[in-house]
Amino acid sequence: MKALGVLGTASGAGKSWMATALCAWLRGQGVRVAPFKAQNMSNNASATVEGGEMARAQVVQAEACGLHPTVEMNPLLLKPSGAQGAQVVVRGQAQGHQSGSDYYRDFERNWQTVADTLDGWKSRCDVLVLEGAGSPVELNLMDSDLVNLRPLRYLDGRWLLVGDIDRGGIYAQLCGTWALLPAEDRARGLGAIINRFRGDLRLFPNPAQWLAPHAPSLTVLGTVPLRADLQPEEEDGLLSGDEDRGSGDTIAWVRLPHAANLTDCQPWWADTGVRTRWTTDPVTLAKARCIVLPGTKNAISDMRWLRARRLDSTIIAAARSGVLVIGVCGGYQMLGERLIDPAGIAGDAGEEVGLGLLPVTTRFELPKIVRQVQANWAGQRWKAYEIHMGRTTATAAVPALQSVEAADGTTQTEGARQGNVWGTYLHGWFEGPAVRSHVAAAAGLTAHRANPLPWSDQRRAIYTAMAAHVAAHVNLDPVRHYLGL
Repeated sequence: MKALGVLGTASGAGKSWMATALCAWLRGQGVRVAPFKAQNMSNNASATVEGGEMARAQVVQAEACGLHPTVEMNPLLLKPSGAQGAQVVVRGQAQGHQSGSDYYRDFERNWQTVADTLDGWKSRCDVLVLEGAGSPVELNLMDSDLVNLRPLRYLDGRWLLVGDIDRGGIYAQLCGTWALLPAEDRARGLGAIINRFRGDLRLFPNPAQWLAPHAPSLTVLGTVPLRADLQPEEEDGLLSGDEDRGSGDTIAWVRLPHAANLTDCQPWWADTGVRTRWTTDPVTLAKARCIVLPGTKNAISDMRWLRARRLDSTIIAAARSGVLVIGVCGGYQMLGERLIDPAGIAGDAGEEVGLGLLPVTTRFELPKIVRQVQANWAGQRWKAYEIHMGRTTATAAVPALQSVEAADGTTQTEGARQGNVWGTYLHGWFEGPAVRSHVAAAAGLTAHRANPLPWSDQRRAIYTAMAAHVAAHVNLDPVRHYLGL
């Protein structure tokens, strides 16, 4: 097995995107390729068929490889949850919350988890694409960094360095990273890729000539233009330009401080006649045709935040005036009457009054529910999933929102619906075109037209196009040579 690392000059340089594109390209070359990220810090997570939890970024990369996602692709997941630090997920199973200092004290044990998982891949694929995290040269953290250089040393792998020209300072990014790398790690480099170029490439003809005097052994392999239509999912959910997408009547998504699984809004982007806006502005919320409360890693804290900003009254007034209000996972919990977590199992401890728009109460308790289901709406079926510690029960008669099919084949009711207020635990619920059409009709989005292709099919087409885009702009011969292609 060969190991190909995708390192970045900083967080948000495009490592996840580039790793996904390379996975799709290698698959197209007939290579048995799999993705890997030793440790991911993100609240955008997904459930595997086996009931494990892993980062969405590696789920997307697995799809690009044509593989079934497994927790071995992301053995350590940290889910920030506020004052308690982060929930630590090891091999797909939640282990409780830890502060940063406590987590780093467990470094050797965590590294052993990573090393054992890497060993398990050696007979399962020809190439393992290892996505890094942040920068590989955070000098104060390098001794305890188990994501970037250590896995490549362990596997005797090679790396590509991704820099983001869109944020400026591309030469400082590349030269600075190169200068701070230990000599043994420089020797593993196959070259650098300049990512997210906007404008006319002819105005940036030969970046290598400027880089060469300062990083003589770092080859520039190419410059990749930014393509807004080739963005399957970002590790942290949204790019800056994704906060406001589309045109038409608005679906307003509340930008909660601990918002999770922001990717739930992405299927709307391929539709026409609708605008999705992430906002904390009460005027925008008041004018929207539909308001969505997304998932959150800390529902009690975010409920308190809503109330402190008086957004609770804005949402309640909108619902009472007939605006469609939808809560997803933590957002569903917040639509209810009370949220109860005396031990702080899911985030901040305590009890909080909810929005009172649905006659339900949520109590947080172990074990964590992580499962895939088959969603079913108007005859369309697709995969969705649940990740939550809350148990939501009705305090008065309220119709279920829908029925779903569990892994054992049984049909179960799910969610709650009272007039124009809907709540669901399902992430991926909007992936069904029939759901989006129904939501648009209920919200009065008369110009909306849903893309008839399921979002999963659209993603597969995007992966293929990403691979072609990178191959057209990057000299991949050093990769071919290292892999023996």
